[in-house]
Amino acid sequence: MCHTGSFALAREIGLDGVQVSLGTEADNMKLRQPAIQKQFQEAARTAEVEIASLAIGELNNVPYKSDPRTESWVQDSVLVMRALGVKVELLAFFGKGDLRDDAEGTAEVVRRLKKVAEKAEKARVNLGLESWLSAEATVRIMDQIGSPAVKMYYDVCNSTERGYDVPREIRWLGKNRICEFHMKENGKLLGEGPVNFEKVRDVIQEIGFEGWMQIEGAVPHGGNLVESYKKNLEYLRKLFG
Repeated sequence: MCHTGSFALAREIGLDGVQVSLGTEADNMKLRQPAIQKQFQEAARTAEVEIASLAIGELNNVPYKSDPRTESWVQDSVLVMRALGVKVELLAFFGKGDLRDDAEGTAEVVRRLKKVAEKAEKARVNLGLESWLSAEATVRIMDQIGSPAVKMYYDVCNSTERGYDVPREIRWLGKNRICEFHMKENGKLLGEGPVNFEKVRDVIQEIGFEGWMQIEGAVPHGGNLVESYKKNLEYLRKLFG
């Protein structure tokens, strides 16, 4: 969410936290401004909902692998995480930023993240890579960067749709290489699509992961967002106990 009203909406739904957006190209990544950060923090306090993590979804439209402006966005976002008191940032690699079959683009992402990883380590925050790539391909990128601050942001629905063995990938990655999870079903309520959430739960508990799980999408076509999210939240709380 990139507006302060998301916290009141989250409280209405019953959510514990909200993942906030650094901003868009149009607003010049507005959350970099201290005054805007204070507005978000105040809205979170008023609603009694946490700022769970940060995301730069605009990288799908303005690719990190090629657009020079994105380097300062990611560099500055480390300071924003420190200011907001969050530990995880989602870096998106879909759409124009897709890394599949793009060795040159991937190499540039590695080069750029090497420059910011040390800063993230010192700030004790994590940069999460979310893409269409498998766990193995993502870890190859992480290994080239060589920093514990760069992790995989694991989306159970994306990985299912790509045909990856989700429980095996999560088990292989382990808790130390995953920074956060997306729990979603594209166009369906949680538990009503292709994702086997029972197996996902079992392996998440097996590896001992204790971070945030973000509900993304999971609203049926024509469905009401608030009611859908309430059902999704109820499903996850029942599933994970």
